[in-house]
Amino acid sequence: MALAHALLAALHQEPGTGYELTRRFELSMGNFWQASHQQIYRELGRMAQQGWLELQLQPQQGKPTRKVYSVTTEGLAALRDWLQQPQPPAVLRDDLLVKLYAGAENPAAVQAELLRHRALHADKLATYQALAAGCFACPQDLPRAEQFIYLTLRAGLSYERQWLAWCDETLSALQELG
Repeated sequence: MALAHALLAALHQEPGTGYELTRRFELSMGNFWQASHQQIYRELGRMAQQGWLELQLQPQQGKPTRKVYSVTTEGLAALRDWLQQPQPPAVLRDDLLVKLYAGAENPAAVQAELLRHRALHADKLATYQALAAGCFACPQDLPRAEQFIYLTLRAGLSYERQWLAWCDETLSALQELG
């Protein structure tokens, strides 16, 4: 997926400034798609040049002019076209799995790293669970667009639960190996 499509999806939901998009990314899409502040701003400029975004300048007293981006008809068409394209499965690149693969050289270090990752995934699961309980307590009552966001959250919940189960299984196997 190109960053442009993630930005189109975010801006289709609600127009915003580059700063607002960066914050929204951190709080939502950043859980499954990473982009730096600089990447977002660079891509917004390209997308505006392509005609996918409209830029509205909003002067502010004592502050720099706000640049609010919104999706154009061409941008919406590009998003719709992209939604119809098949996507290949994500390629897994995980340093932790490489460490586990070579773990016979230092089982204690691998076990410590697994425990550290387990704590990180448990924290992420707790964050997702809090979000589900707070913002998505009654998913059946949500507007249609928010139900799709909820389905994305469910994927995150499932991923974290599965990861914790695998981690516990792996830690138990490592203890048996001694």
